Amino acid sequence: QVTSFRGVAVRSLCTSSPHEHPEHGRLVYKGNLAKAVLGVRFFSYSTSIFNLFMMPYIMFKTGIGFESLLIQAAFYGLIGFFTFVTPVTLHVLTKGYVIRLYYKDEMDTYTAITYNAILAEKATVFHQKDVKIPDITKMFTTFYAKTKSMLVNPTLFPNPQDYNHLMGYDKSFYFNLEEEKEAGEKK
Repeated sequence: QVTSFRGVAVRSLCTSSPHEHPEHGRLVYKGNLAKAVLGVRFFSYSTSIFNLFMMPYIMFKTGIGFESLLIQAAFYGLIGFFTFVTPVTLHVLTKGYVIRLYYKDEMDTYTAITYNAILAEKATVFHQKDVKIPDITKMFTTFYAKTKSMLVNPTLFPNPQDYNHLMGYDKSFYFNLEEEKEAGEKK
């Protein structure tokens, strides 16, 4: 592949498309909030670690002490809340945010890349038949891959057919009225 860059020929030795991954397949989705999610979680973790190291120092150097045990419990509870609960909450809310989604045609498998608890990329491989759409719309869930909740933005799929295939909207719709009757009678 030869391209021109300001009048100079540039040769690329890459044999595959820039949207191909040798292990995962074709890139079908890229989340636009990946850097923001990583940044917010990293900031939260770093401030919590800083807080853990600085609070004993501040307590001993300044001699902050409260006479009332209730006030001490409230103070330490507030510090503990911001030190531990905030990062855990951010992790729970953003753990299903899909950074990239790959699709392998030959095996009909998807690979969703998300961030794990230590901010490393984690790959989750699943088949299209493993995708379950929640009955009730959930705030941080577009679909479930096996049992893991995943969050994607449908408008960020460059090819809408990829989203339709992921969600199973491209399958033929079949009603079996006898099965529906039996299910209704059992209730």
